[in-house]
Amino acid sequence: MTFSRRHMLTSTLALTFLSGCGAVSALNQATTPLDAYDLQAPRNLPQAGRTLARSLSIEPPTTSGGLDTDRILIKPNAVQSLYLPGVRWSEDTPQMMQTLLLRAFEDTGALSYVGRRPLGATGDFALISEITDFQAELGADGTSVATRLRLTARMVRETDARVLARRSFTATAPARSSDTLDIVESFNTASDELITDLVRWGLEAVGIRLPAAQ
Repeated sequence: MTFSRRHMLTSTLALTFLSGCGAVSALNQATTPLDAYDLQAPRNLPQAGRTLARSLSIEPPTTSGGLDTDRILIKPNAVQSLYLPGVRWSEDTPQMMQTLLLRAFEDTGALSYVGRRPLGATGDFALISEITDFQAELGADGTSVATRLRLTARMVRETDARVLARRSFTATAPARSSDTLDIVESFNTASDELITDLVRWGLEAVGIRLPAAQ
């Protein structure tokens, strides 16, 4: 599927028309299956030289209403947001990012436990984050597309709620074309970079430095 300005205008007009349809027509449209896409956790993160006997809970990132969905966001300009028609993420964006972070931290073998909730009443560390950008953006030429991700993270010590470190992470990646699969692959490239940087930073905040990438 090629996603051009003309296609986006058509989609916008279709949405406008749908809003004026009856409830039955809207329900039929809502039940149309959407193709689902998933992102992969980084596969080139090195193994930690040691395992710290500590636990890390990764909370679902917070985000704005426009990103708190399983739809794939694309911005044709700075003030307009649309969703790619006919497709979605396999999970809502915050849950998908939580899953990717969990897998990445766990794959390093640096911590004895990584989960969505702390072990017992309280854990040792918690990763709290906010997604501010998670979208594709149409270029000024009207045809090129690039992905932009931005996430702010805090590593918190559970025992006293002290913020050990705070940092914002940004990653961008061009899409090879405006085809849906190429756009999704650009999301994967950008998320790989962002999560790799975040995992290294997070582990250093709790006292573990990963080996340099090979």
